[in-house]
Amino acid sequence: MAGLPYIVGNWKMNGTRAMLNEVRAIDRAAGRFPRIQVGVAPPATLIYRAREAAEIIGVGGQDCHTRDNGAFTGDISAPMLKDAGADFTIVGHSERRTYHKESDADVQAKAQAALGAGLGVIVCVGETEAQRDAGTAEAVVGAQVAASCPALEEAPEKFTVAYEPIWAIGTGRVPSLGDVEAMHRAIRATLVDLYGESGQGVRILYGGSVNAENASDLLSVPEVGGALVGGASLSAESFLAIVGAAASLVAD
Repeated sequence: MAGLPYIVGNWKMNGTRAMLNEVRAIDRAAGRFPRIQVGVAPPATLIYRAREAAEIIGVGGQDCHTRDNGAFTGDISAPMLKDAGADFTIVGHSERRTYHKESDADVQAKAQAALGAGLGVIVCVGETEAQRDAGTAEAVVGAQVAASCPALEEAPEKFTVAYEPIWAIGTGRVPSLGDVEAMHRAIRATLVDLYGESGQGVRILYGGSVNAENASDLLSVPEVGGALVGGASLSAESFLAIVGAAASLVAD
């Protein structure tokens, strides 16, 4: 497992300026957990203000375009995110893949654009319930990893994979710990196939109905290097409980 445990909140299409108080609370508390890397991805409208409000935690985007600029109404480029104060961006979330019909090639191009702009990038992968039931989950996710991940010309610190089984996102359901471990080991093997020894340095997060009650168990699973948190990240209290769970597992 590479680097510090990484706990990231994905606010999705939630948040107005009033929620900057949550960012401030998370940032203040993050100082108590120096062994944990913490980030929050608010909607694009709040990135600049969130960066102003936070001194310790990372602030990120939830997507970026493959191009730096151009006639792409409504889209936001990686350099624009960087200019607004973002440190990283998420790409390839299942909601983007499903509702915006993004392919693995699209996700790979976005990841490459983000790294090229100096951003960290979190590439999301995950299977449907039907694929899990059919016994093809590892093959499906392995293929997504192989086709969605960017070229890594330098150390992989800025690149993270997030495994989010689609059927677990926002449903309150999570895979068994054994299934989580098996998938993360399979993802690790694919990363090593792609990048050689550097593939050992890529963090792999788990996402999908992570909360204060199950965080400790999930974060204890081998190869799980952190969590991508959805609904529970909208409240500083519930999000910090997950950060605290991660901290309790880190050896002094």
